[in-house]
Formats: sequence, structure tokens, C-alpha cells
Amino acid sequence: MVLRFGLSEMEDKVQQFNLFINIGLPFLLLLTAYFIGNFLERKHFASIRKREAAAMGFPVVSFDTMPEDWNVGGSHMVSGSVVVSLDYFKRVIAGLRSLIGGRIKTYEPLLERARREALLRMTESARSQGFDAVFNVRLETSRLANARRDGAGVAGVEMLAFGTAVKFKSRFANS
Repeated sequence: MVLRFGLSEMEDKVQQFNLFINIGLPFLLLLTAYFIGNFLERKHFASIRKREAAAMGFPVVSFDTMPEDWNVGGSHMVSGSVVVSLDYFKRVIAGLRSLIGGRIKTYEPLLERARREALLRMTESARSQGFDAVFNVRLETSRLANARRDGAGVAGVEMLAFGTAVKFKSRFANS
């Protein structure tokens, strides 16, 4: 009788452990992914804001023709690109949202981070090469598919920013 009770208790513990493995562990992993993803996203946005403040005052415009008052001495094409991936939690939420349709809010910060980072990298490239402004700025986006066999799903996005960097002539050059 004692042996029978001990075996039943052991079976209950095994069932509880299996329940934890089947339900609790995936939930714990999703929760961990959520907190780590949010932390990294906030950290990246803080870095972007700091770098944008440093680049304040550097003209970056989408005009396809250069403003007439720009006295330009040279130009060069500059670009900046970034690949940003979705964290696992957001990927799961987006998958659930795609079942019912509508706006997928979890992708919006991903695209904003990618756009701002690509523009910053392009601007930093132009500044490091000694240019004074960038015009005719364009953005290109491409989706990176998951490694699944059907190629469906989104693993992340690549954002490319490019434009024409110009160096202004010195107003004292003809003096």
C-alpha cells in the first residue's frame, strides 16, 4: 500500500513537470523574449535620438533638384543601410494578428528604427567624407524571409537610404 501511494505521487510529479514543460516553458520563453526585445529596442531608440541630435543642422532633403541657392563645388552618392530583425515575441504576435487581418502594430517600431538608422548612417557617411548636405534622398525597403522552406514570414527588414551628397563652394573662393 505504501509503495502504491509513492508511485502515484511520483506519477503526479511527472505529470506536473510535463505540464510545465509543455505550457510553462514556452510561456516563460515568450515572456523573456518580450522583456529582452523591449530593452534592446529602447536602447536602440536612445542611441538613434542621441545621434540625431548630433546631426542636427545637417541638411538632408528629399528634393529631386538641388535648391538654387546652393553653390556646389562637388557631389557624390552616399548611402546607409541596416538590417533589423524582429524579436521572437513580436514575431508570434504578428503571426496571430495576420490570422484576423488589420494593422500589425508590432512591425511599426521595427520599420521606424530601420528608417531612422539608415538615414543616420547615410548622413554620418556624408559628414565623414566632408560633405555639407544631402539632397534627392530615397529609401528602399526589402523584407527578409524566414529560413522556412516556403520562404513565408518575416525575419526582418533591410532599409537602404541613399542620396546625393554635395560640398558647398566657399564664398571666399573667388576673392
